[in-house]
Amino acid sequence: MSRATTDRRDVVPVLAGVFGDHGWNGSSLSVISSRTGLGKGSLYHFFPRGKTEMAEAVLDDVEAWFQVNVFTPLQAATDARAHSSDMFAQTLKYFQSGRRVCLFGAFSLGMERALFGTRVAKYFTDWIDALTPVLRQLGHGEDSRGLAEEIVAGIQGALVLARASDDGRSFERVLTRLETAALGAGTPGVGR
Repeated sequence: MSRATTDRRDVVPVLAGVFGDHGWNGSSLSVISSRTGLGKGSLYHFFPRGKTEMAEAVLDDVEAWFQVNVFTPLQAATDARAHSSDMFAQTLKYFQSGRRVCLFGAFSLGMERALFGTRVAKYFTDWIDALTPVLRQLGHGEDSRGLAEEIVAGIQGALVLARASDDGRSFERVLTRLETAALGAGTPGVGR
């Protein structure tokens, strides 16, 4: 990143990469400074509350993307099949076939949970809440919320598996099975 960066928004995607690569604890100001190309003074100019504010800006960015591309389309679903399929396509796109870390998921695991736990819970609840009525429209009835929870949990688990095994295809395979379950094709063991 160029030292001529004049807008905080330019820094946020780089910060997302730092937190994704190094986690909360490994994302020291030195690492962040090195990756952004900004000195600590410039970082504090953009983010006066330091690393916590940087993480909040990254979560804001991720949340905004999911609101526009996943949650709002699900909530406005008039064609449940199309919107369900689009949710899986957008999820695959965002997580780059399992190569990108879910920072909401990552921030739920360590000490940073104390800082971001409520926000992390809301992100996952928003996703489940948006997906549940679509699954109901697809004929899952009383099982819709449970299946929505399984799908969101399955996506998170597939991200961990893909990263751990360095196999993005595993992420794609799991998403395909979850989509099949959502569309009601009866994948055994999922949503049943």
